[in-house]
Amino acid sequence: MSWLNKYLTCKYEDGGRGPKLFDCWGLVRQVRAVELGLSELPSYGNLRNTQPKEFTRAYEAEASKMEECQPEHGAIAAVLIGKICSHVAVVLELEGQLKILEINPERGARCLPLWSWRRDHVKVTYHRDRA
Repeated sequence: MSWLNKYLTCKYEDGGRGPKLFDCWGLVRQVRAVELGLSELPSYGNLRNTQPKEFTRAYEAEASKMEECQPEHGAIAAVLIGKICSHVAVVLELEGQLKILEINPERGARCLPLWSWRRDHVKVTYHRDRA
């Protein structure tokens, strides 16, 4: 997936929706729609990482339109702390292995094995588009 490299060089910006600046929701939204051909999700560009309740409401609104699943190519991975959604990423299948593509202010954009990423997060749910 040669397209992956352009996302790995992107920078984090709270509220970023691309093409070179993304927050976690912006990156998930862009990759799913542009690279994977999945449904385009709402922008929610007005939300900031300093608004956890609002971010959680947006996550819940979108998750309610999807179905919960096991990790799979194209699924949204949502990190929950209690009932608060604190981060989202996208699951990719690369070279027969499930990986996570994410971006955050501390580490920037990265793609790492799902098992490695899950070590850092106690509760993660996965959602895919309804068939």
